[in-house]
Amino acid sequence: MELRNNTRISQFLLLGFSDDPELQPLIYALFLSIYLIAVVGNLFIILAIISDSHLHTPMYFFLSNLSFADICFTSTTVPKMLVNIQTQSKIISYVDCITQMYFFLLFGGLDNFLLAVMAYDRFVAICHPLHYMVIMNSPLCRVLVLVSWVVSILYALLQSLMVLRLSFCTDLKIPHFFCELNQVAQLACSENFLNDLVMHFVPVLLGAGSFAGIIYSYSKIISSICAVSSAQGKHKAFSTCASHLSVVSLFYGTGLGVYLSSATAHSSHSSAAASVMYTVITPMLNPFIYSLRNKDVERALKRFSGGEL
Repeated sequence: MELRNNTRISQFLLLGFSDDPELQPLIYALFLSIYLIAVVGNLFIILAIISDSHLHTPMYFFLSNLSFADICFTSTTVPKMLVNIQTQSKIISYVDCITQMYFFLLFGGLDNFLLAVMAYDRFVAICHPLHYMVIMNSPLCRVLVLVSWVVSILYALLQSLMVLRLSFCTDLKIPHFFCELNQVAQLACSENFLNDLVMHFVPVLLGAGSFAGIIYSYSKIISSICAVSSAQGKHKAFSTCASHLSVVSLFYGTGLGVYLSSATAHSSHSSAAASVMYTVITPMLNPFIYSLRNKDVERALKRFSGGEL
């Protein structure tokens, strides 16, 4: 029988993707490249929006916040993994593990809420265009972002405090490349029914609520677009939300894939590999989606990178 160790737990072991030493340089180079692309791409989006007065609108205000959240989201996991590969160590301290988990949940939740806010913004822009600037005024935009931050902070704090209640056994190996909530909770040898309830119910409640808001917004948007008589008008209306719809599909599609893989996969390493799409690939692709599918952002990026005024 494994011994409990509630007070003297000092570290966990992150097993990562593979124990094969020959694969470590390849994994390191791949994730370093993806991380740099994600950070630089999202940073360019933020700087382009700040530098171009034409993009000082509610839609791009929310986009800059989403890009910032994506930078922080991927920065909570990838750097630590790269350091571990570089130092040939799998160790993460107990405090660092809880801290990493907290910020991962915070910025993941923030992504979720910001996408819902952006869907509402597109709903107002397309369904109520004459009142758009009146409804989506600066104070409201700031409040929507602030509420997203506050709810995300409270959610991450709740989950982290629930993990702090757990007693852990001697087996402290996490079959993942970061301290993922579910994997850490599975290492506990104390009774964790309440943790399981909170861990599964609260994310589903918040995620389903945000997703329901997005579905409602786009159902109204589609109805409004269908009511437009001209083909050119329909194309223009749809083009204003195509980038956001692509990001929403990518975010929730990969998130659902991670959930299903963790529930059905026989190997924890398979779940870790699947989570790469959600935690690393999605933040990397978002800048490309917005720059390629949005002409305003594309022009602003060209001005910014070329030094044009």
